[in-house]
Amino acid sequence: MTEKKTAFPLRAMVTTALMAAILCILCPFSIPIGPIPISLGTFAVALVTYIAGWKLGSLSVLLYLLLGLVGLPVFSGFTGGAAKLLGPTGGYLIGYLPMAVLAGLIIDRFPGTKIKDRLISFLGLCLGTAVLYLLGTLWLAYQAHYSFFEALSLGVLPFVFFDLVKLLIVTILAPMIRKRIRPRGKTID
Repeated sequence: MTEKKTAFPLRAMVTTALMAAILCILCPFSIPIGPIPISLGTFAVALVTYIAGWKLGSLSVLLYLLLGLVGLPVFSGFTGGAAKLLGPTGGYLIGYLPMAVLAGLIIDRFPGTKIKDRLISFLGLCLGTAVLYLLGTLWLAYQAHYSFFEALSLGVLPFVFFDLVKLLIVTILAPMIRKRIRPRGKTID
């Protein structure tokens, strides 16, 4: 008997839900150091994107954002709701989505465990994070009436080192996890 092909296979739905759950578990943990806390958000988005790929990773991030939008306490500091998403730090949250798409497209093109593939994937994660930083900085500047450079110094510069370390950890660990979940280069979707 042949399996009926669906538009969105069960394995893809389960993977998306599991990756969204990982985001919901990791992202709320934060250390408040000013208007923008140090959180596990970029780490979680990078990890989910690396493991699930750009399509399901991005869909997982979108699901996470929607869960936060309706009020579940999944954003940093165990907060949620439209006010958080539209508030001064909301641009960083929204930036998770283009980060997942951009980094995921690069990672999916170079998913191997060789050093060259990992280096390119790390650079893809850095590029995605740079887009997240740009969106977050622009939104913070607009919402808080800062200049672009004031917002950059408050919302990005204190986090660059920590985010690079998080992305490096993901680049080391995620290919091994991805290889176990997606054997022989098979896609989940």
